[in-house]
This record gives sequence, C-alpha cells and structure tokens, in this order.
Amino acid sequence: MTPERPIAITCGDPAGIGPDLALALPALFPEQPLVLIGDKAVLSQRAALLGKTPSLGDWQPGDPAIRDPLTPDFVCVWHTPAGAPVTAGQPNPATGQGTLDMLTRAARGCLDGTFSAMVTAPVAKNVICEGADPAFTGHTEFLAAQAAVDRVVMMLTARDLRVALASTHLPLSEVPAAITPDSLTRTLTILRDDLVNKYRIAQPRILVLGLNPHAGEGGHLGREELDVIIPTLEHLRQQGFTLTGPVPADTAFQPALLNQHDAVLAMYHDQGLPVLKYAGFGEAINITLGLPFIRTSVDHGTAFELAGTGQAKVGSLVAATRLALNLATPQDP
Repeated sequence: MTPERPIAITCGDPAGIGPDLALALPALFPEQPLVLIGDKAVLSQRAALLGKTPSLGDWQPGDPAIRDPLTPDFVCVWHTPAGAPVTAGQPNPATGQGTLDMLTRAARGCLDGTFSAMVTAPVAKNVICEGADPAFTGHTEFLAAQAAVDRVVMMLTARDLRVALASTHLPLSEVPAAITPDSLTRTLTILRDDLVNKYRIAQPRILVLGLNPHAGEGGHLGREELDVIIPTLEHLRQQGFTLTGPVPADTAFQPALLNQHDAVLAMYHDQGLPVLKYAGFGEAINITLGLPFIRTSVDHGTAFELAGTGQAKVGSLVAATRLALNLATPQDP
C-alpha cells in the first residue's frame, strides 16, 4: 500500500549532502509518491557530479506523484530556488532564505493536506542564522512555529530502540531548571499520545531516566528526582500512563529492561542519544512528536566535505523515508 498523498522530501542545505541523498530516493522507492522540494538547477548540477542523469520533472500541488516503476530515474521536483549560486561543499549564507522557503513549503503542504508527511535532509543552522534568520535554532523549533504548537518532543529511533528527550539543545547548566512538573507532564503526554496515534501502540510503556547519577541516590546526589520527577510520574500513573522510573541512566539501556518498554525518555540530549547513535548511527531516524503531521529526518549533519563526491551514505534518509511512508500509509481495518 502507499500513502494517499505524496511524501515531501526537503533537500537540506543545497551545498551539503542533502541533494546527493535526495536524488537516490526515487529509485529506491519506485512505486511510492515522493516529491523532492529543492532547487532544480542544484539537483541537476549535483546529479552530474555524481554521474547520474535523472529526469527532473516539474511538480506542483495537485499533480500526481506516482511514477512509472519502469522509469526509476524520473524525479518529481517542486522547484524552490536556492536564492544564490551553489557550489557543492561550500556553504553560502545567501541560500539561507531559500532553505527556509523549502521547509515552509513542506510544512504548509502537510498542514493543508497536500502531503502525507515530510522527510528532511540536514540543514546548517549557522548558514540560516547568518543569511536569513538569526533566531533559527533548528528544524524542530521551526516546524513547531509553522504548526503553531508551543511544544514538541524530539525522538530518535534505531531499530527497535526509541529515545525521546525531555530537553533538547540546552547547555548542561540549564537542564535542571528546564525539568519542571509542567514540562515533564507535557513531554510525557506528547510521547504517549504519538506512540498511540502515530505508532499505533495501544498502551505505550515508557522507561523514564533520572536526571542525576543513580537517579539522585535518595536525594544525596540531587533532589530533582524527589522534588519533580517522582511526583510527576506518580501523578501521570494515576491518569493511566504506564511508566517505569526514574531509573539510573547508566543501567537503563540493558536489553532485558528495554524489551519491556516501547520508548525511553531521557532528561537531556547527551544522556540518551550517545547510546542510540552507537546502536544505529547512519541508519537512525529523528522524528518530531507533537506536530499535527508526520516529520522524520536523518541522524547526521550536512557533511559539506562529502557533497558531490559520491561518498555520502544514504542509509539514514532511507530509514527516515521508510518510516514516514509506514506511518502515513492507511492500515487495514
């Protein structure tokens, strides 16, 4: 089965490996409705560097995106100008606005029903900050603003391991203050609801990590567990949540415990993600929970030094596309 509407693939920073990776997808998913959003000239130039000769077809909202599987080199492209000349491997802040335009088109297309989901190749935050929006902090926050939601949750997956984050790109010194009863409640609610609604898990089991070593050691190594995390988890359990924890992070990622849970909630970025990326770097997936649409992404950056060389690995974008297709495809009753 296929999604009822196309999947949008944003091509990322035009000087990075995003165009290289995006060009590989149509041949890998020949019967799926994929639309690349990016600059046609950039895609054509990049294809030439890679020794490819795809047929780049113009696509507009309302056009069909189903391609003939006998012509795997045909690519549906919604042309979105980069805004400046692009050289592979040489980031240019003048393309920052074009990158934001690309993300905006995909997000609005998801919101208005043009697309079933969006999959994002990597962007460079500094390029966008310097050339278009100094306040840009990443895909996650930008898409939340586009969808007018005030909180989203970052979750990465690798094989059967799912790790969500209670806080994301914060200095470590600011993490404790960010873990409040309200923020933790909202994060766990979004995580539980999307595991039900997007992953179709009827009663999600969530393993919650402590913030401090040994989950605070009864208050001797920090009081956040006693004052915030434990009372919040108990309150949510009374509302029907299935939660384990807080569990010390250094003993949580063992197979016997992970096999009893559908997702892990880590308190901060580098508490949960090193384990996940060790388990599946290059094929892991970033998914934004809490949006009114499906958004998946890669687990890596722009890798400017690899753009146009043919050395970029497509595994993570393939995995992100496969997940988006699976989540967006209607299930048999």
